[in-house]
Amino acid sequence: MHRLIELSGMRTRLVMGLMSGTSHDGVDAAIARIDGAGEGCRVELLYHGHTPYPAPLRQRIRQAFDGPTGLVCRLNFELGEFFAEAAADAVKRAGLKPSELDLIGSHGQTICHVPSGAGAPGSTLQIAEGAVIARRTGTVTVTDFRTADVAAGGQGAPLVPMADWLIFRRTGEVTALQNIGGIANVTVVTESVDEVRGFDTGPGNSLMDDTAYILTGGKLKYDEGGKIAGSGNVIPELLDFLLANPYFSQVPPKSTGREEFGRGMVEDIISRYPGARLEDMLCTLTNLTALSIRRAYEEFVLPYTTLNRLAVCGGGAKNLYLMSLLKGLFDGLPVVTTDELGVPSQAREALCFAVLANETVSGRPGNLPAVTGATKFAVLGKISL
Repeated sequence: MHRLIELSGMRTRLVMGLMSGTSHDGVDAAIARIDGAGEGCRVELLYHGHTPYPAPLRQRIRQAFDGPTGLVCRLNFELGEFFAEAAADAVKRAGLKPSELDLIGSHGQTICHVPSGAGAPGSTLQIAEGAVIARRTGTVTVTDFRTADVAAGGQGAPLVPMADWLIFRRTGEVTALQNIGGIANVTVVTESVDEVRGFDTGPGNSLMDDTAYILTGGKLKYDEGGKIAGSGNVIPELLDFLLANPYFSQVPPKSTGREEFGRGMVEDIISRYPGARLEDMLCTLTNLTALSIRRAYEEFVLPYTTLNRLAVCGGGAKNLYLMSLLKGLFDGLPVVTTDELGVPSQAREALCFAVLANETVSGRPGNLPAVTGATKFAVLGKISL
């Protein structure tokens, strides 16, 4: 029986409360024996104490008071409202009543993702307040999936391989699910969950999108269909420079984000090639995404398994130039989209978090330690009622 289920049936509990000190100088802790709940509960304080913040930590907290955290705080609730509206709209468009929906799983908006490495712990932050979503929709909501895996020593990404296995596994076959969102990641879906592997292959659309936006002064958000990239030429020295990024040779478990492959990198590229044409820059970066995917498979997938197909999902599946590059690089292997497996390429990740939310409320772990590097399986997410 899972610990959450055990707790729900207990009448007397030993409970700890934690609170930042009133002067923000440390953590106050209280341990109580609580019998029952509600009006009839009895509370016995067993211990209370204070643990001071070390001076450097206290200083960083004070810096946060004066920094941009107010923006993140407000955005967390604003996005919660927006996600709730999107949920209500989806229910309506699906022809359902709000009361028919049992559960929402929301990944939220990633603000920062810093994988662990070199002995340093990782950290991750996704916002879009779950309590707001639950209150506005009247539906139990699971959010903040990545933190439990990071707390268990994992990368916190990719998290969808367990859900991919539950959705896409086929008897006697192996499918590589290649998501190309801002960052690109692969799940190798095998018949047995014990053999499932996954990791971030590197940049997906992030570098292409930021380049299109910056070089057009905000007129273009992305290269629709890869038409601009397809009309350009690769800048060989730039492509070689980018392919030398140490992330590509790093052995999984591994994950990355826009902190590595994002606007900062794009600004550096533009400064190196100030006179380069937009079409040549986009052509080079699209080839970077395709070649980094191929290299990841050559080093970390194909030596260990034989694939039946490569199924692409995410926004990159709509980039016809990128898809043509992948088909050429994986000659002899069927390169399709997840649409051909019954799941629209744009729906796959949202569907995965619906599945992970269902695993969470069922008391089942949703991460795969072999994928993320976590020290143990973990029930993911936080539940808002």
